[in-house]
Amino acid sequence: MAALQTDRRSTPYPWTWEPAAGVTVVVALVAVVGLQLGRALANWTSGAGWTWPRNIFASLDRLLVGDATAGLAMSGQAASPAVLMGWIVAVEGLLLAALVSAAAWMLRRWGPGRLRGMATAAEAERTLGRSRLRRVRAVIRPDLYPSSSRKRSVRVTRWEPSAPERITWSPGGDT
Repeated sequence: MAALQTDRRSTPYPWTWEPAAGVTVVVALVAVVGLQLGRALANWTSGAGWTWPRNIFASLDRLLVGDATAGLAMSGQAASPAVLMGWIVAVEGLLLAALVSAAAWMLRRWGPGRLRGMATAAEAERTLGRSRLRRVRAVIRPDLYPSSSRKRSVRVTRWEPSAPERITWSPGGDT
């Protein structure tokens, strides 16, 4: 693929540590929220109701060893460690799939392998699509779709043969 001239001249923003740190923070935050969401779903399906901690980071160590009540002010029945881990694995798997899908979409859209100089779907439809063909149909097929100005100016009259008695012509004479 040919590079654009602006890419050949310079790279306006070189790769530094900030994007990698941003991705790391986002992935870690999604993992922590996934742990808490897995615990909330495990307690909810076990009959303990919907539970959410005030501080999502304080109870992570006890949550990872199977304590479904860590960081919660609840009394009574909570999810068993097996149910807790099942929900955490399921939620983290779904969130991981969502993160991978989002990363793949972002790389296709803005990454180094993106298609440069390509029109968006809306631009392509506007330039080549059916709506444009309908708009310029008088230019493409003027015989089928006369323009509105031609419709008014062209008068189609019906041809009728003249009666022979009305034709009065004589060579070199008056009509």
